[in-house]
Amino acid sequence: MNYVILISGRGSNMESLLDAQLPGRCAAVISNRPEAGGLATAQQRGVPTAVIDHRNFASREEFDAALAAEIDRHGADLVLLAGFMRILTDGFVRRYEGRMLNIHPSLLPLFPGIKTHAQALAAGVRLHGCTVHFVTPALDGGPIVAQAAVPVMAGDDEASLAARVLVEEHPLYARVARWFLDGRLRLVEGRVQLDGETPITGALHAPDVR
Repeated sequence: MNYVILISGRGSNMESLLDAQLPGRCAAVISNRPEAGGLATAQQRGVPTAVIDHRNFASREEFDAALAAEIDRHGADLVLLAGFMRILTDGFVRRYEGRMLNIHPSLLPLFPGIKTHAQALAAGVRLHGCTVHFVTPALDGGPIVAQAAVPVMAGDDEASLAARVLVEEHPLYARVARWFLDGRLRLVEGRVQLDGETPITGALHAPDVR
């Protein structure tokens, strides 16, 4: 299988995906920003890169059409959004329905959108984390595949909480991408199906005071 990774910035999740030596081939890393630091990282690893600068298009639909053409040029079976900071049109999302994944820095459905760590701190939650989900037209509202949780500690600010979540993002996203590329993960009539899924019992409590 071929997969492409879409980025807008430094590409830390992209780098972890490349480090994971996933089955198949990373056909390209594509960014909507020519200054994205992740492009140089991908090039250093011998991965083809492309830039579709959203500022060069008069409408969101025109940008999405150009982005889709670039993705399709690489024969992508899977599209991985890794810090890609553009809201995609419904038509684009439907084009890749069931084969486009995103990682979001919150425990969805809590805190969709941006500034998730600030939202979590303002809400006073004791657990925060990240979610990998299939992308649908509803912003950050697609079927959830997997989540990882971390405690919110006394004295946390946005930076410290974000750093703790990021540690969990990297292995979680690589694991889910591997499931898809291995043929174990699919979206069927809007529901996630994962071969070999094992029921988990018990609960995680935070803070864990003994």
